[in-house]
Amino acid sequence: MIPRRWEPVLFGLLLSGLMSLVVSAISTAVSQGFGEGFAAVWATSWVTAWLLAFPIVLLVGPVARRIVRTLLAPE
Repeated sequence: MIPRRWEPVLFGLLLSGLMSLVVSAISTAVSQGFGEGFAAVWATSWVTAWLLAFPIVLLVGPVARRIVRTLLAPE
């Protein structure tokens, strides 16, 4: 098992991977269609997007959490 201290990094890895997978699929389908070569173009787009998305999620995630906490009513 992975130690609990890695939770934010693992969460960021999974979130950025899944979101970039979906968004790159949609973007590729809109721009290229589902024709021949779709999977190869999508895979390249996804890997590129994920390489950028992962560090961005790690940097922006804590800021987003703080903003959400300030918008929520106290318990």
